[in-house]
Amino acid sequence: MTGTPRTLAEELRTRTDRGLVGLLRARPDLLNPVPGDVTQLATRAGTRASVVRAVERLDRFVLQTAEALAVAPDPCPYDTLGGLMGGDAGDPAVAAELPRAVAELRAQALVWGPDDRLRLVRTARELLTPSPAHPSPTGLGPTVAEAMAGMSPGRLQEIIGAAGLPATHDPVTAVAALTSLFADRKRMAALLDTAPAESVAVLDKLLWGPPYGAVTDRPSPHLQWLLDRGLLIPAGARNVVLPREAALHLRGGRAHHTPEPLPPALSPATERDPQLVDNAAASQAFTALATVEELLKEWDLGGPAVLRAGGMSVRDLKRTATALDTTEQLAAFWLELAYAAGLIASDGEADERFAATPAAEEWLQLPDHARWAELAAGWLAATRAPGTVGTADAKGRALAALGPHLDRSPAPEVRRRALALLAALPPGTAVPASAVLARLRWERPLRGGAPAAGRPPAGDSAPSAPDPADDLRSRLAQWTLTEAELLGVTGRGALATHGRTLIDSPSDSSAPTPAEATTAAARAAALLAPLLPEPVDHVLLQADLTAVAPGPLRRPLAEALGVLADIESKGGATVYRFTPGSVRRALDAGRSAAELQEFLAAHSRTPVPQPLAYLIDDVARKHGQLRIGAAAAYVRCDDDALLAEILADRRATALRLRRLAPTVLAAQTSPDQLLDGLRAMGYAPAAESAAGDVLIARADSYRTPPRTAPAPVPDGPPSPDATLLSAAVRAIRAGDLAATAERKPVQAPAPAPGALPRTTSAETLATVQAAVLTNSALWIGYVNADGAASQRVIAPVRVEGGFVTAYDHTSDEVRTYPLHRITGVAELADDSV
Repeated sequence: MTGTPRTLAEELRTRTDRGLVGLLRARPDLLNPVPGDVTQLATRAGTRASVVRAVERLDRFVLQTAEALAVAPDPCPYDTLGGLMGGDAGDPAVAAELPRAVAELRAQALVWGPDDRLRLVRTARELLTPSPAHPSPTGLGPTVAEAMAGMSPGRLQEIIGAAGLPATHDPVTAVAALTSLFADRKRMAALLDTAPAESVAVLDKLLWGPPYGAVTDRPSPHLQWLLDRGLLIPAGARNVVLPREAALHLRGGRAHHTPEPLPPALSPATERDPQLVDNAAASQAFTALATVEELLKEWDLGGPAVLRAGGMSVRDLKRTATALDTTEQLAAFWLELAYAAGLIASDGEADERFAATPAAEEWLQLPDHARWAELAAGWLAATRAPGTVGTADAKGRALAALGPHLDRSPAPEVRRRALALLAALPPGTAVPASAVLARLRWERPLRGGAPAAGRPPAGDSAPSAPDPADDLRSRLAQWTLTEAELLGVTGRGALATHGRTLIDSPSDSSAPTPAEATTAAARAAALLAPLLPEPVDHVLLQADLTAVAPGPLRRPLAEALGVLADIESKGGATVYRFTPGSVRRALDAGRSAAELQEFLAAHSRTPVPQPLAYLIDDVARKHGQLRIGAAAAYVRCDDDALLAEILADRRATALRLRRLAPTVLAAQTSPDQLLDGLRAMGYAPAAESAAGDVLIARADSYRTPPRTAPAPVPDGPPSPDATLLSAAVRAIRAGDLAATAERKPVQAPAPAPGALPRTTSAETLATVQAAVLTNSALWIGYVNADGAASQRVIAPVRVEGGFVTAYDHTSDEVRTYPLHRITGVAELADDSV
């Protein structure tokens, strides 16, 4: 195509395949479904939903450039745009970055046309042009022509006369004369030199926006001076507005108070020893594994009930926080982390509750570094935001941990980008969170809500920045930095070596494929493995009924000791305490006193203290004397004196016991309640089966049915791969060829643009047969079995049995078409294909 393109579609036709691939990659929503031709692509690129999504992904300077184009003449020469961005004095940084901004807008099909006629697509102009309902961040108001629309001709002549301009014959030339005055720097300066000081002060207040102000029915003289000369124009009964041309003169030609061509620097930077950072991150990674293990252990026999609306109750969250020895907000993070990794879920039963999944058993058997990799990969891809727990939803209801409505689709992209900013720094370098948030706000200023336009404070300072906690993207970034430290991806504020590998992806997209993410997590785990502490196989028993683990215990030892003793304190060394209840728990699990003594002697570097041996023997001697089974419940004991003692104890009143035989008591409570009641009284009863055997209570007795990890909620359409992009461009080119190829004239009336050709069945057959003999291409109209009509360019190869076999230029393949579904044919000009 030659000459200046007249539409966006014409410009898109001039783009190379690489240019179309870049557009489709930047705006993947244009691919669903694949446009039939370039005209459809241009039409879809101009729809409001697609333009809004594209504008939301612009960085601040590119967005400022688009905002400047929205207040510029249409079309806008490049030099005029440069003046709006850099002002009359110019700005070297703006001039250096403006070509990049324009190229970015062109690449995303938001701007088209040559440099001397830049055009912002209509929908983008409607979105970004200032209006009373939707002010622009530029702070500019309407043009003189827009503000004076509907003003009486007599009043227009009064205004241009007061401004020192000659009278005109019609309102159009009057508005044009005033606009020319305001845009002329010398004449405008001369006019303002005659203004009262109070009038200039009023203009200064409206200069950087909002451009609207209120007046009384009888304005003061300095306001009337501005109204008489059109420097303020009525915008309602008691409102006035500063016209755009006048504001630009007062601003020195700048559309924005502070153009931001360069992103904020990541500073101040603090350099640390990379090895210390890696060690700190590894220590926290190990703590994260221990915390998740403790959570799974806490829910071994079943977790809390699921609320009717989904999620955990506030009371259960507090109990979980107490069990994990942390705050409720951090407890919500650990819960959501385990949920994202598929380790906990609801059981789906009628009396629904949360519990560990079968995958948790497999996870617990993995090496530490592999377990960390699963947690990190699940966290990085999850769209659930634990930081929202406790906040209110749109209806004012509090959001519950593990409940619905916690998904925030931008979360994975924000996490990766925040960590990528840390990865761009030298190893071991940390920066304040505020610096990371400022950079993210520059890169995506609209994703969490655009900053409001407003007048800058007194002096020459820029408008104050919005509170970074006001938008979702900033909150997600803050949570990311906190959670990365908790998970051991960062250490002491800097990205660890294994953290850099975790976010490394070979693909061009910010969202890697699941296979790429799994590979990156495995490589990160391999780097983390040497930094994790080696498990030990011994403890140090002490005379005060405690055991000290000098490091992380090997899993069988940790599991067995966790049943026999209670954890008293954690840290570099874990302290376990032996109590009658913990020893009874081990006996309930099927261990005998001799086995417990042998276990401790085998795994202790110190002799078994005598008080501990006495404690085990004493609890074992009492254990199982009482036997509890189901009647509703009963107590059986060979020692009838012990049963008499229980009956006489006032604490047993609530159990409602009565003697059935010298060695049997019946209760009107369930076996579980009876067990708990007698244990609270200081006894050591054991549950028994219907056959009279002691029931062994194991900690891993309850698991949910198989569950999969929650699927992330996508943030828009997925990023297309190279194969899809290449195929889409071929299809668009072929469809465009079918829609725009030149046709030979036919006897029948030519179809309207975009309509299918129409010929009789005989004409269709004769034309197709002739094309086979001459090896020429045809333009056909075709209706498929679903009734969808399309137009195609084909080169017929064979006609037989009511079918035509042809090479289809539209789909780039050989296909067979039933002749009865072809609406008509037309020959193409010789140079069309």
